[in-house]
Amino acid sequence: MSQSGGGARGPVIGLTGNIVCGKSTVLGIVRELGVRTIDADELTHRALAPDGAAFDGVVAAFGPSILGESGGIDRRVLGRRVFSDAAQLRRLEELVHPCVRAEINCILATTASTVVVDAIKLIEGGLAQLCEEVWVVRCRPEQQVARLVMRNGYTREEALLRIRAQSPQEEKLRVANVVIDNENDLEETRRQVVAAWERARSQKGRGA
Repeated sequence: MSQSGGGARGPVIGLTGNIVCGKSTVLGIVRELGVRTIDADELTHRALAPDGAAFDGVVAAFGPSILGESGGIDRRVLGRRVFSDAAQLRRLEELVHPCVRAEINCILATTASTVVVDAIKLIEGGLAQLCEEVWVVRCRPEQQVARLVMRNGYTREEALLRIRAQSPQEEKLRVANVVIDNENDLEETRRQVVAAWERARSQKGRGA
């Protein structure tokens, strides 16, 4: 994990967790606290857009069959290709992650405020190196399956493909400075986030 360059800048906090564990919920609470955030998934969408930095490379690597009628990348078609083949997923990440990292570096270089970087691949994509601390959001695997089926309309098999394509939750927990349990109600999650934020802010104030 990184060290802050100048003493005046706020900490960079990495927020991660496996699919549908509740990162978006935590990110929303962080925003309510007035903290600046960077959404790596949003930057990934931009990178894969027809005018995005990764578009040409991804189409060249995976072929025109991944394009939808509008000429953009059909993420569901691409997902079926990469989430069932670890080598294909690595290939996609090698094309997209550098674009996302470059964009995040540009944002961090132009702000002195505290920033929370939300990225599902925070650790695997090398983004944790930009952060003073890492927060991991967790829930039970059976909750992940149920949430994916309900939210995305996936079959159980499609949900499991996406879950298994990610690094095990335990690997993220091993590098976490803060673990946020998102198995219960929203108020309990909020309590944990506020406590983590107050601690991070007070440590920065003491020069930690």
